[in-house]
Amino acid sequence: MSAPLDHLIETLNETGMTRFFRRMFDDFPDLLMKDMTVEEVRPDRMIRVQGRWVRNFGSDSFLGLDQHPRVKEAIERGVRDWGTHNGTSRAFSSVAPNVEVEEKIAAWQCTEAALLYPSVTLANIGALPGLVTRRDVVVADQYAHNSIEEGSRLAKARGVRIAKFAHNSTQELERTLRELRPFRHALIALDGVYSMSGQLPPLVEFQKTVREFDGFLYVDDAHGTGVLGTQGRGTVRDALGSNENTLVIGSLSKALSCQGGFVAGSRAAIDVLKLRSNPLIFGGPVPPPYLVGLSAALDIITSLEYDKLRANLDANVRRFVSGANKLGLALLGGLVPIVSVLVGPEEITLRAGRFLFDRGCYVQSVVFPAVPHGAGVLRIQINANHSMEAIEELLTALAEMKQTIPLLGQDGEVIRILVTPSVRPSAIPA
Repeated sequence: MSAPLDHLIETLNETGMTRFFRRMFDDFPDLLMKDMTVEEVRPDRMIRVQGRWVRNFGSDSFLGLDQHPRVKEAIERGVRDWGTHNGTSRAFSSVAPNVEVEEKIAAWQCTEAALLYPSVTLANIGALPGLVTRRDVVVADQYAHNSIEEGSRLAKARGVRIAKFAHNSTQELERTLRELRPFRHALIALDGVYSMSGQLPPLVEFQKTVREFDGFLYVDDAHGTGVLGTQGRGTVRDALGSNENTLVIGSLSKALSCQGGFVAGSRAAIDVLKLRSNPLIFGGPVPPPYLVGLSAALDIITSLEYDKLRANLDANVRRFVSGANKLGLALLGGLVPIVSVLVGPEEITLRAGRFLFDRGCYVQSVVFPAVPHGAGVLRIQINANHSMEAIEELLTALAEMKQTIPLLGQDGEVIRILVTPSVRPSAIPA
């Protein structure tokens, strides 16, 4: 006799996205390259998967710091000095490397203070609802990261009104805020750079608008951290000239190749989050070895070595984008080291990813619901430690793929599906 839990799982397998993915696993068992096991890695961006070595173009360790000797040695030293865990919530105590890393992040970001979380997702679901009350509103760009939406839902559960506005539209933001009045303060949530399209938000215009409504900017700059802006600070500082009236959320697990996310801003804002952010109070912190590793990574980011790493990364991105354009591929992105090649329907997108894998290049096949139905893409992530030969091998494989697999071409209407907001009312419950 089946238990109630078994009945629940059966029900969930027949609902919504779970059923969709189950069908994909059944229909394309050889093409759906998900939940894969990487058996071994090499410093030159080679990975062993399914018993064979392939070039890894699916890593977001953009600067290659995951293989940097100073970072690896620092993590080893952190284990020796601090053990594997500090064994307490940060509400009670923080190890010295945690305080040191937060001070380094604040100095790097040119803010008064910073607060570390184990991931960007935990930062957004912890900080965002901690910054508002029932008298405030949260208004998010319709294409803001999923973790911002999750944080907004937690705020809504506490009685905060939430809404969305059309992507990157100052006019729609203003109209949405007018419709939501009256409120005390407004938190405006958006991405610092939208990784799939490569678009940047009009931060100067947004800042001017939100000030008129007693609002502030909450910018998830995870995809810009370390790879955009002066000294890799991201998009906010260069665009606005300061971090006034803005909180920046950044990633420490992508370009910095360690673990964690951070919130950087005023000392007063950080102090309030320490009292109101539940994941910080009731969850575990970043383990000490990674804190010591982060300290070493931040030293590299703020040194002259960063210029060389960034130059290698930018050169590799330009080399790939130039070659892909010559092939006539429809590209999205390229501002950050994430470039998407538009393919089309789900099965064809999965087939394209498998084609490249069989030719020694691993990329990520991204399909619905991450992108609109029928507009699947190959998500290619370029790293500073990809060799010129690796880039050329990928371009050669893409050229062969184009001759074999039908792709959506330079169709402006199709591209607009991915990067242009749909027409919708401005105040949309999330």
